[in-house]
Amino acid sequence: MGSSASALIFLSSHDPWCRVRLRPFGDGFCSRGRENPTCTTSGSPSTWKNTCISVVCTASIFHYTTVHIRHPSGGVSHSTLLNSASRWFALALALFSAHASLSLSGRVFIPLSNIFRAGRPPSPPDLYEASVHELQAGLDGGQFTSVDLVKAYFARIEEVNIEGPGLRAVLELNPSALEQAALLDAERKLAGKRSQLHGIPILLKDNIATIASECNCVREDPPGLTELLGMNTTAGSFSLLGSVVPEDAGVVKRLRKAGAIILGKANLSEFSRFRGRLASGWSGRGGQASNAYFPHTDPCGSSSGSGIAASIGLVAVTLGTETSGSITCPASRNNIAGIKPTLGLTSRAGVIPISVHQDTVGPMARSITDAAIVLSIIAGKDPNDNYTFAQPPVVPDYTKALNRNALQGKRIGVPRRVFLNDSITKNHPSINVEFEKALLTIKALGATVVDPADLPSAEEFVTSENDTMVFHVDFKIQINEYLKGLLKNPSGVRSLANLITFNNDNPELEQPAGFEDQSEFITSEATDGYNAAYFAALAADHDLGSTRGIDFVLKKFNLDALVLPASGFTPRPAAVVGYPIVTVPLGFFPDDVTIGPAGPKTVYPAPGVPFGLSFFGTAFSDFELVGFGFAYEQKTQTRLARKAFPAAIPKTQLKDVIGK
Repeated sequence: MGSSASALIFLSSHDPWCRVRLRPFGDGFCSRGRENPTCTTSGSPSTWKNTCISVVCTASIFHYTTVHIRHPSGGVSHSTLLNSASRWFALALALFSAHASLSLSGRVFIPLSNIFRAGRPPSPPDLYEASVHELQAGLDGGQFTSVDLVKAYFARIEEVNIEGPGLRAVLELNPSALEQAALLDAERKLAGKRSQLHGIPILLKDNIATIASECNCVREDPPGLTELLGMNTTAGSFSLLGSVVPEDAGVVKRLRKAGAIILGKANLSEFSRFRGRLASGWSGRGGQASNAYFPHTDPCGSSSGSGIAASIGLVAVTLGTETSGSITCPASRNNIAGIKPTLGLTSRAGVIPISVHQDTVGPMARSITDAAIVLSIIAGKDPNDNYTFAQPPVVPDYTKALNRNALQGKRIGVPRRVFLNDSITKNHPSINVEFEKALLTIKALGATVVDPADLPSAEEFVTSENDTMVFHVDFKIQINEYLKGLLKNPSGVRSLANLITFNNDNPELEQPAGFEDQSEFITSEATDGYNAAYFAALAADHDLGSTRGIDFVLKKFNLDALVLPASGFTPRPAAVVGYPIVTVPLGFFPDDVTIGPAGPKTVYPAPGVPFGLSFFGTAFSDFELVGFGFAYEQKTQTRLARKAFPAAIPKTQLKDVIGK
């Protein structure tokens, strides 16, 4: 572009530091403007038309389209702001010099304070939607600290968890979170951040183990060492209250190493809903969790609290676990993104189990971007979980899958038979109405939709009990191992048989009216270990999910992935073979939907309650699925179409706690 150039840049009046990046349309980052996009990327002629300017500021990322950017020799032509956010206005004529300044990959930091001394200070992001990137920008820029974040999230939880609407999303707060935040704030100043999760609070589902004492830390006042208290790990049950695990779960070790702050434990369906036929989101310790989009609505489970907390900004991101539908269903029901990873991509070591053949740990967040950041950190091999050694040699950075054009040229199949039959799935008709619109969007994003692409085994997923038989055998063996491995358990529960007895002996804690059942425990206790029927059930699951299921149809139609509404039987084919699912928001029930009963204290469906869309595929196709989910999410922005009911939206913001 020559020795110097100038361009009219549109920036925010209250962001003192912004990183500007210039890119052409079509590179997966910029959106198409209203003009026909053309771009000259060479130095001659020195005019770029419809070039996207990406302005990365302390609070967010904004995309602007300029009609012309000219070399000084040709003069500076007018630029047109095509962004709909009219609150942003032109402030600065930014001067770029040197050969690299106006290259497509060029970056420059512009201190607007050097141009305009007056102006408002940066505003912290709204915690209802705040992304990890926005929070990191604020932390890096000194707008607020991790201590401020923890205080704000604690206050938001207090507003709506037990008080107010009583969502009961959070079971327990980390008593050492503020001290951990202060240590991480100090480390950021001295050495920078460890990762994109440095100083970012995260909630864990309460079946993910955390040690009782978090660390020994040197303190100046008082001097010496101090033990930081940790949290309980109980699966929502009083039988494990006060129990001490030998070490953090594998995924927790990775989070701590990355500098994340464990904010607390999220409520869940007790023992991941494998105790008995109990309402989703209920646990003895936590009570009945409920959805934030309509009062007393079933939040789905078993990662219920994780879904609720992420949906209304009680924390930055959360972790859930899934055996069959326990990440994807609450993600769907709570208007968030959820990633159920391939079995073995994330460690299950230290997770209170159901079945080693299906259990997996994954992120739940308000965006696929945030979920991908978390997945990139928690994925990887763990010597305490031999299933993780089946993963590829190098775990990818899943944020590199975040491409708006990810669906371009892909073939996406629709397993229509059974899975879209409302008389079988019992889904409300409005879900399929929105799904048909989603297929049009997927086509518009450049994919070929193969419809139908039916699974030969489809009908059998409605009636098969193979996975349940496997669960009963696996659970008894694995929960006994977990309980025996505890360093301490005040209740004395050391086996599944003890657990059943504890519940019977403590009905006021574990069997209140409407929540008495523990039939799954009883059936599991009656099993006698691995036998021919067990191995036959495992083989049948593989046949249903892979041989005559997902892998069959992917190969037959040369597909990259399958897509369905998240509700109904959708999770089962991937669950029985440990394949990945990525779920994003799809739509909301209409306001005139008939409210139906769910549990003793919950309803479903209900007006305005969300539902999701699931992309799924073969083993270790997680990277591709993240890209597909991101492309759809960015095109539709469905999450932003509706908020939680007013009483369920916490009012505390960072500005209320900074400096206090």
